[in-house]
Amino acid sequence: MGDPSIPTSDPRADYLAHRSELDAAIRSVLEGPTYILGEHVARFEEAFAAFVGSSHGIGVNNGTDAIHLALRALRIGHGDEVITVSHTAVATVAAIRMSGAEPVLADVDPLSYNIDPEAVRPLITGRTKAIIAVHLYGHPADLTRLATLCDAHGLRLIEDCAQAHGAMHGDRRVGSFGDLSTFSFYPTKNLGAIGDAGMVVTKDADLALAIRRLRQYGWDTPQYSLVEGWNSRLDPLQAAILTVKLRHLDRSNERRRELAARYLRELADLPILLPVTLPGVHHVYHLFVVRTRDQGTRDALLAHLNAGGIKAAVHYPTPVHLQPAYRELLRTGPMTVTEELARTVLSLPLQPALTDQEQDLVINAIRAFFRSRP
Repeated sequence: MGDPSIPTSDPRADYLAHRSELDAAIRSVLEGPTYILGEHVARFEEAFAAFVGSSHGIGVNNGTDAIHLALRALRIGHGDEVITVSHTAVATVAAIRMSGAEPVLADVDPLSYNIDPEAVRPLITGRTKAIIAVHLYGHPADLTRLATLCDAHGLRLIEDCAQAHGAMHGDRRVGSFGDLSTFSFYPTKNLGAIGDAGMVVTKDADLALAIRRLRQYGWDTPQYSLVEGWNSRLDPLQAAILTVKLRHLDRSNERRRELAARYLRELADLPILLPVTLPGVHHVYHLFVVRTRDQGTRDALLAHLNAGGIKAAVHYPTPVHLQPAYRELLRTGPMTVTEELARTVLSLPLQPALTDQEQDLVINAIRAFFRSRP
């Protein structure tokens, strides 16, 4: 069979929807005087920090680097521990390892699928220096309880907002709570570039300065390295594109919520668990993730949809702590919920460009699958 007719996500759709604006932005970079950093990067950093409700934005090469540099700026490294989750993209854990610190993995909440503060508590030791809260699938983590836990133990809070651009906890956007917060602009994200790109945001001017140095060889002034650093600069072409897309982000997130509401309504009578939005948060549905009663049902439903030209996917089929590169290296708590999710979750197509007619095809295919089963 050829490429699926209904993809899980389609980053080309954003370009087609805003082609004239994006073409003009690309030309402005190509015709401008600076191809490294420069005004396009500075403009996007300022706009995105304001959007989040923070004070400083520092553009970097990708979301993994954003986490790595955040840890470096906090002077977290060898001998330190950082608590996060195993039910996440591997980048979160990889970035901790890059810093020299040891990842310690906690189980997730069975409703939001985010880090469970009660699972974190027994993992804290004298070596623990930070908690990284991943806002998975577009649903904010429990920032109130996590901040209380950090305050009680003298820990730093880092928000991994790679899947939650524009999500809200109470009346504030995610990214405005942590000591440092990180974003990925991978092409399929709610706010996506046309390649890799990332951002660190913070309200702390000293931490912002540290990140700016670290992203460019540790330079205090050009060609003068005050500290050891890296090459992790946001490309001005990506910055110009993201500046355009940022203007449309709230509307595209609202379309995601409209599509999610249709799924929730039309699939409510089927024997699957639908995503829950906990009180006091604004979900932006980076992914629409359902759960089946067992792995056999999940795998059969996935095969059924893919055979019909509907590209469903699994996020994530193997928890980080069970992957060969990490399973002998990581300390974890009990992983009951995490491992159950790996067996039963399924991501349905959801993106702003998905039409109601296409979504009806997905819904009807799922209903047909369950009608055919005993």
